[in-house]
Amino acid sequence: MSSRADGPEKGAGPRWKPHPWHGVSIGADAPVVVTSFIEIVPTDTVKYEVDKASGYLKVDRPQKFSNICPSLYGMIPQTYCGPQVAALAAQRSGRAVRAGDGDPLDICVLSEKAFSHGDFLLRAIPIGGLLLLDQGEADDKIIAVLEGDAAFGDWRELSQCPATMLERLRHYFLTYKQSPGGSATPCEITNAYGCAEAHTVIRASQSDYAARFGSL
Repeated sequence: MSSRADGPEKGAGPRWKPHPWHGVSIGADAPVVVTSFIEIVPTDTVKYEVDKASGYLKVDRPQKFSNICPSLYGMIPQTYCGPQVAALAAQRSGRAVRAGDGDPLDICVLSEKAFSHGDFLLRAIPIGGLLLLDQGEADDKIIAVLEGDAAFGDWRELSQCPATMLERLRHYFLTYKQSPGGSATPCEITNAYGCAEAHTVIRASQSDYAARFGSL
């Protein structure tokens, strides 16, 4: 007769929770469809992000104003904004870009569904992105739709996204680091781009990840 000391039951899965950045695959269909780890949902008034050391969600900061993220927001596993992402940003924006921001690639996922909290995985279809520079560092925001979503799931290009929805995303990222009485935002959005360019950015972030972390 076996006991719990003999090991996990058959089919019980891994003993430890995989790190959402390093322990989860981007998916075999990337960059056309990418696994995404969602950190923030539109009702959150606190900005959460993955703690790089532990893989758990941590509180980055309470939002100082009443603005909330207009989409699901998170990161793409096994990506890294490093030299290749920075070089692409410099080429596409015509600006001096000193580096990538050293984080996984961010993603905004549009969906008609309401989610109560972050800390989950989904499959997303990139349709474009925003080239954001944060104090001279490349910090692209990929824009995607939830695979199979009834309202947005058929979109394949950023041009299908209403201008008002895109403007809400722009406004959020240009203001989310401001604080009452503080200085102007350090962020600038230089370009919005379509699906093909989003795929190029994702591939560059995968290459930066492989160069930085190797095969994990």
